[in-house]
Amino acid sequence: MSELLFAVRPRRSALYVPANKQRAVDKAADLKADVIILDLEDAVAPEAKGEARFRAQQAVKSGDFSGKELVVRVNGLDTAEVAWDMVAAAGADAVLVPKVDCAEDIRRAEAGIAAIVTGKGPALWAMIETPKAILNLASIAAEAERPDSRLTCFVLGTNDLAKDTRIQPTASRLAMLPWMSQTVLAARAYGLTVLDGVFNGLKDPEGLAAECRQGRGLGFDGKTLIHPDQIEAANQIFAPSEAEMVEAKAIVAAFARPENAGKGVISINGRMTELLHLSMARRTLAFAEKI
Repeated sequence: MSELLFAVRPRRSALYVPANKQRAVDKAADLKADVIILDLEDAVAPEAKGEARFRAQQAVKSGDFSGKELVVRVNGLDTAEVAWDMVAAAGADAVLVPKVDCAEDIRRAEAGIAAIVTGKGPALWAMIETPKAILNLASIAAEAERPDSRLTCFVLGTNDLAKDTRIQPTASRLAMLPWMSQTVLAARAYGLTVLDGVFNGLKDPEGLAAECRQGRGLGFDGKTLIHPDQIEAANQIFAPSEAEMVEAKAIVAAFARPENAGKGVISINGRMTELLHLSMARRTLAFAEKI
C-alpha cells in the first residue's frame, strides 16, 4: 500500500497565482489547493516579469508551501525570459512549460532545467494548448519513457486551444471532447498525471461543478483553477464519493476472504468483479487516505 500512496498524490485542484501579486502569493500558502502554480507567463504583464520572477523565487525558498505541490509556470521556450525563469523555479516541485508543440520541446525544457540544477531537481509539467500539441500527443507523452525524463504531468490549456482553433466555446465543451480524451489517453499510456483546463466563470458555481464532473468523467486527475473560490468544488468532485468508498471497501474485503483466495473473478452483490476492479478499489482507498 505504501507504493500506492506515493503513486496517487492528489492533484485535484491546481490554482494559478500571479507571482507578481505578493498578497495573492502569501494567501496561497494557506489555501486548500493540492497544487499552487506560481505564474510567470500569461497572468503577468511584460513590465512585471522581473518582479514576478523575484517573488516566485522567494516563495520557492520560503518553505511556506509544505504539504502542497509548488509549481512555477515559466514563459515560453522561445522567449528571452525563460532562462531566468528556470533559475527562479530551481527549488520548486515542478516547472510548467507552456505551449509545448512536440517531443523536441520536452527535451529543450529538460535541458533548461538541467542547466540550473544538479541532482533530481524539479519535475517537468507540459501544457497541451496548441493544435500541434494535440497532433503530437503520443510522441510528447512518450518522452516520459526515457530513463532520465523529468516529464510527469500534462496540463490542458483549453483557452489557448479555443483561440487557436477558432471553435465557439460552449458549456458542453463539445468541440473539445476529442482533444480532451486524446490528452487523457496519451497521458495514461505513459503514466502521466493529467489536469483539465480552467473554468472562466467566476460567479457560476453550477457551471464549475458541471465542468469538474465532466473532467473527472473523462479521466482527468484534477482541474486547474483561476480563483480560490473554485478550490472546494474541485477538491470535492475529484475525490472519491462516499458511495465509491463503500464499494471499494467491499471489493477489497471480498477478495481478502479465504474462500476467494487465488480467484481472478468473484461475484459481489450480484456483479462480476475481477482483479482489475480490486486494483481500482485499492487505488481509490489509497487516494482517499492521501487526502
